[in-house]
Amino acid sequence: MTGIWLILFFLLMIVVMILAISKFKLHPFLAILGVALILAFAADGIPLTTVVVDGNTGEYVRTAFASGTILQVVGAGFSAIFTNIGIVIIFGALIGGVLEATGGAFKIADMIVKLLGKASPTLAIIVMGWIVSVPVFCDSGFVIINPVRKSIVKRTKASGVATAIGLGAGLYTSHVLVPLTPGPLAASEMLGMGDQLITVMWVSVVVSIPSLIAAYFFSVWRGKKDKSEEDLQIQNDATVKDYDDIVKEYGGLPNGFLALAPILMPIIFMAIGSIVTYNVIDPHTMSGLATFFVFLGHPVTALAIGVLFAVLLLCVTKQMPKFNGVTNETLKMLGPILFITAAGSTLGQVIRASDIVPFIQANSGAIMWMGIFFPFIVSAIIKTAQGSSTVAMMTTAGIMGALMTTMGFTSPIEIALVVMAIGAGSMMASHANDSYFWVVSKLSDQTPQQGYKNWTSMTVVQGVACMLGIFAFYMIYTLIAG
Repeated sequence: MTGIWLILFFLLMIVVMILAISKFKLHPFLAILGVALILAFAADGIPLTTVVVDGNTGEYVRTAFASGTILQVVGAGFSAIFTNIGIVIIFGALIGGVLEATGGAFKIADMIVKLLGKASPTLAIIVMGWIVSVPVFCDSGFVIINPVRKSIVKRTKASGVATAIGLGAGLYTSHVLVPLTPGPLAASEMLGMGDQLITVMWVSVVVSIPSLIAAYFFSVWRGKKDKSEEDLQIQNDATVKDYDDIVKEYGGLPNGFLALAPILMPIIFMAIGSIVTYNVIDPHTMSGLATFFVFLGHPVTALAIGVLFAVLLLCVTKQMPKFNGVTNETLKMLGPILFITAAGSTLGQVIRASDIVPFIQANSGAIMWMGIFFPFIVSAIIKTAQGSSTVAMMTTAGIMGALMTTMGFTSPIEIALVVMAIGAGSMMASHANDSYFWVVSKLSDQTPQQGYKNWTSMTVVQGVACMLGIFAFYMIYTLIAG
C-alpha cells in the first residue's frame, strides 16, 4: 500500500488506536505498538525480509532480517528510547519521589506561600503548583499540596474552588510543558532535542506564562461564580488539617536549599554545558575543563547529580532508609510510561521508514498551512479521546518525528516550540476519562458537574492560551531569524 491509500489507512489506524484505548480499555502500549506493526505490514516501503546474494556470482545465499526490514525497524524504534531518555526519566522521577517522601516538595510550597500567599493566595497556589510539578507528577503533586491549600483557604477565607482549580492548573502546566516530567522529556528526545534539554526548559518557562495568567483569571472568576462543599464547610468552621499538623507528619521540613538543590543543580549544570558547547567552535580543540563541563551538562549526568543531591537530602533529614522504597515505587510507576514511550518511538520509526513521509513531502500543502497548530490539534484530539496527557504527547511526538523537516521545523527553537505545542494540546480537555479530573474534583469536594464547569473548562482555556502564546513566540522568532 502506498500513496493516498497509505495515508488514509494511517488515519484509520490512529482512529482504531484511540478507540482501542478509550472504548475497549486496551493498554496504550499494546494499542500503539499494534498500530505500528499493522502499519509496517501495510506499507510497501518496509519489506518482511531481505535476500542476501553472493557479491561475485549474484546467486541467492540466504534470507535475512537486515536493515530496513519490519523487525529491524520495529526493534530500532523500540530500543532507541532507552538509550538516553529512559535513564533521564527514571532519574527525574526518582528526584520527585525523594522530594515527596522527605517533605522537600512541601517545603518548596511553603516558601512560595510565604513569598506570595498574603498578597494573593490563589496566585501563590498556582505558582506553587507550577514549581512543584517540575519533578513531581501532577497527580502526586495535588495530593501533596492539597492540605496546604486547604489550610490557606481556612486561614485567608479564599475561595476553595479558585484555589483548587488554580493548584490543578499550575501543576498541569509544568506537567505537560517543563522537563523533568516524562511527557515533555520523552517528546524532546523523540524530536531530537534530548541533548539540548536546557533549550526546551527555557522555552517552556516562557510559554508557561500565558497558561498561568489564563489560569489565574479563570480560577478567580470561577471562584466568584461557584462554591464547593469545602467552601460551605469552612464557612461553618469545619475542622481542616492545620499547617503545623502537616509538618509534624513529615517530622519537620528540610531547609530551602536542600529542598531546591535536586531540581536546581541539574538545570545549572545543563546550562553551563550548553554555554561551553555553543562557545567552542571545534570540539576537538576543547580544553580538558571544557570537555568535563560538557560531560556534566549532558542530561543523564546532570540528572544523576540531581539524584546525588536528593540522596544528600535523605541523609540530612535522616530518612535514608526510605530510599530503597522510593526507588522501587518509582520504577513500578515508570514501567508503563517507558514502554508507552518506546511504542510511540516505534510508531515514529515505522512512519519514517514507510512511504508516508515522501508522499507528504510531495503533497505537503495539505498540512503545511496548519504549521505549528498541526501538532497541537493532533495532540488535543488524542488527549480528549483517551484521557492521558502522557500518551497523547508520546503518540503525537512519534507522528511528528517523521514530519519535522517536511514541515520546516529544523532549528532548536522551532523544535522546542513543537514540543510545547504538543504539550499544549495534551492539556485539553481533561474530563471523566482522565484520572487527574477526578483527583482535582474529588480532593477539592466538587461534584462531577462542578468538575466539568470548573476544571474541564480550565484545561480548555489553558490549552488555548498556551497555544496562542506559542504561536506568538513562533511568529516573533520567524521574523527575527529571517
